[in-house]
Amino acid sequence: MSAPDYAAQLAEKTARLTALLSSLGAPPLEVFASPAAHYRMRAEFRIWHEGEKLHYAMFRPGGKGGRESLLLIEQFEAASLAINALMPRLLAAVSAVPVLKNRLYQCEFLSASTGEVLLTLIYHKKLDDEWRRAAEDLQRELGVFLIGRSRGQKIVLSQDFVTEKLDVMGSEFRYRQYEGTFTQPNARVCEKMLAWACSQAQGADGDLLELYCGNGNFTLPLARYFRRALATELSKTSVAAAQWNIEANGADNIAVARLSAEEFAEAFAGSRRFRRLAEKGIDLADYRFSTLFVDPPRAGLDEATLALAAQFERVIYVSCNPETLRANLERLSASHSIAAAALFDQFPFTPHIESGVLLVKKAA
Repeated sequence: MSAPDYAAQLAEKTARLTALLSSLGAPPLEVFASPAAHYRMRAEFRIWHEGEKLHYAMFRPGGKGGRESLLLIEQFEAASLAINALMPRLLAAVSAVPVLKNRLYQCEFLSASTGEVLLTLIYHKKLDDEWRRAAEDLQRELGVFLIGRSRGQKIVLSQDFVTEKLDVMGSEFRYRQYEGTFTQPNARVCEKMLAWACSQAQGADGDLLELYCGNGNFTLPLARYFRRALATELSKTSVAAAQWNIEANGADNIAVARLSAEEFAEAFAGSRRFRRLAEKGIDLADYRFSTLFVDPPRAGLDEATLALAAQFERVIYVSCNPETLRANLERLSASHSIAAAALFDQFPFTPHIESGVLLVKKAA
């Protein structure tokens, strides 16, 4: 895509989000653009077998994964330079080794700005010792970390994560990003999101509560602006990653609890006690929460979490679905005003919009 094409699609997204938020009294949007190419740090492709030759394959939207919607590709401009450099080398190497080639169904790339790449090969066959030996040779040849998957099998040859480094307002943060878990796909826009969130936290006092913290992506830079931070996440793998990231970055004012947003709302209200809090030595009475940070799934905030949010002086809300964001903001408009709003173009050339708002509690 050309630069004018990118500018036009970003302008359309800006107009759409502005229209959604305008009736709620939102200020003008801050717009954070993406690089127009090589912005995705992860990608996945079907492997299409055509005679003896292998191809990377994608399918047109709405297609059923058959030949009628098939798109054979050699390079993928949206993916990082590291992924594009590996694509032809991988196909050539796999094609030369029958045990690696036969019944290969899909491959997944996870790259990092550090240059590390995690490669997952997915098969429609049982993976045996012959496959492992060949895969170990492939891992050394390509200089990647490699995982083999088949039904009921996951073979990790060295490690199942990459280490990402992000620059946020001049400070570097290290993150362990695991295969199969959610990570922000656009590293450069992620840095802009983190910097924006930090700018909204400046001047806050008290403690931070974060729901849906994942691997601690937002937690680490935001915690610098608060006395203490408590982050919650339900996924065991993400909680483990968050704990590693906290220790690796020397953050000593963050605690992580394995709770869903709904469960935390119950604990905060005192209607339910959770052993998972007690086991971590977390006593909610020790916290003076002033700011809530949320980055929920596409469904947005549930009723219990909306009621919880209404009690906070500040709410920093990052959303991957502008429709549910608007619905949630309509509910919170009784207690809060929108003090800042932003658009982050995480997914160029798609309809997807990532956005953020700062909510400030209205005077009584």
